Amino acid sequence: MNPAWKHARSVVAAIDQFTEHTGRLISWLTLLLVFVVCTVVVLRYLLNLGSIAMQESAMYLHAMVFLGASAYTLKHNGHVRVDVFYRTMSPRKQALVNSLGTVFLLLPVCLFIGVMSWDYIARSWHILEQSQDPGGLPFIYLLKSLLLVMVVTLVLQGVAELMRSLMILSGKESRQEDRS
Repeated sequence: MNPAWKHARSVVAAIDQFTEHTGRLISWLTLLLVFVVCTVVVLRYLLNLGSIAMQESAMYLHAMVFLGASAYTLKHNGHVRVDVFYRTMSPRKQALVNSLGTVFLLLPVCLFIGVMSWDYIARSWHILEQSQDPGGLPFIYLLKSLLLVMVVTLVLQGVAELMRSLMILSGKESRQEDRS
């Protein structure tokens, strides 16, 4: 096999491994999110107590899960797609659809989000933006930075998906292999 294809295969495997480990780590945050939300509900409705910081921490955890695990979801084909025709296509046609979707949709949208959010996030870091609510969390700038985490991880996984599709189209891979 051509050394370039071996290198491509190892790059795809490394990105897949990074995405897999990151996604599994982030998945544990859902358990913490459930605990925090249940605690907020119990405090509010049974003890008549409120905590802005706990409510905001639930929002932070929610953002970490959804923005942080978007690449993991892509890796496992969990994103919404119109599957009526795709599922009946051959692996090569699926690879063509995947590569075109990555080049013309996924990567441009991710780069657009990254470019458009850069100043928004930089301003937040510049002033170390905090919650405007009394008792809120002082980390709004970190919350906003999750946008860039999503962009970077989705672009990385998008590159892996594109390389995998190109290997299928070139005949170096016969099918979408198990990526877990």
